[in-house]
Amino acid sequence: MQELRAGAEVNFGTPWLLFLLPLALLPLWLERQHSRTYSWLQLLPRDPLSDLLGLLLKVLAALALFFIILGIAGPRTAQQRVERVGEGAQLALVIDRSASMDDPFSGSVTNGRAGETKSAAASRLITQFVKARKNDMFGMITFSNSAMYILPLTQNREAILAAIQASGGSALFQTNIGSGLTTGVSLFERMPDSGSRAVILLSDGAGRMTADTQQKIRDWFSRLHVTLYWIVLRQPGGISIFDTSYKPPKDTLPPLEIELNDFFKTLKSPFHAYEAEDPKTLAQAIDDINQKEKKLIRYLEQIPGRDFSQHCYAAAALMIALLLGVKFLEVRSWH
Repeated sequence: MQELRAGAEVNFGTPWLLFLLPLALLPLWLERQHSRTYSWLQLLPRDPLSDLLGLLLKVLAALALFFIILGIAGPRTAQQRVERVGEGAQLALVIDRSASMDDPFSGSVTNGRAGETKSAAASRLITQFVKARKNDMFGMITFSNSAMYILPLTQNREAILAAIQASGGSALFQTNIGSGLTTGVSLFERMPDSGSRAVILLSDGAGRMTADTQQKIRDWFSRLHVTLYWIVLRQPGGISIFDTSYKPPKDTLPPLEIELNDFFKTLKSPFHAYEAEDPKTLAQAIDDINQKEKKLIRYLEQIPGRDFSQHCYAAAALMIALLLGVKFLEVRSWH
């Protein structure tokens, strides 16, 4: 990964304290103590080394005051926008959090023990997916009866992983995919296009969307150049969205999953569908997405400013240490 960074501008947390910097000149103006103790130093012979050490003491004291005042003023670089170039994508995770996601993946109990729940398997595998992709930007939306905004597109790995772990919890018995998708694709609206962006929709069911919602999804995915990946967590023995031979009974609507899959096929942007019946097939679907979304991308990342206060205090401590060392060499009396 390459990184392009502009020059840093230094700001101050409390800039009014900089008006106190002239106080650092006080040691240069003040007289040394021996000039008041001994009334007439002209009787003593000239000592260039002592004069030099006396000047050095004043300079060290002035520098110590300068760095202390500068440190209190809080120097720091301004927040920067850094352009990064790497292999990856901008990915919005849109995850179903309806109550059925807390059912065991197998849909039943075997050997007296329940299998891994769909939500737990999804959280575990998506965590591995995020950790394996170092250069991607991730955003996250969950939905049940409505969408819940979790995280904007970011490269902050700690925030992403924390959001995935916190996405569990109680949910409602509804699957409003339309709300989740419209909220998920909206994450890209104010984000510069990196060249590779996608929505990963993970659900164990579907829901009917109004004509207005369908048109909004169709327009947004096309205008924002977003690819859609849909992973369906299917119950064993359930209807497959890939079963082209299935025909619904007369005078009945097709199953929601097939109806939604047919709608996704009408999108002008790329669409890929997957079915997973267990954690293994879910891992295979996520791995396939991982292989498809590896392209050269450019994006801007905000970098927080760097605080230099501690460096100023360290420099002041060094000046004070040198000041004490030089003072230790001073002869206070002689025979």
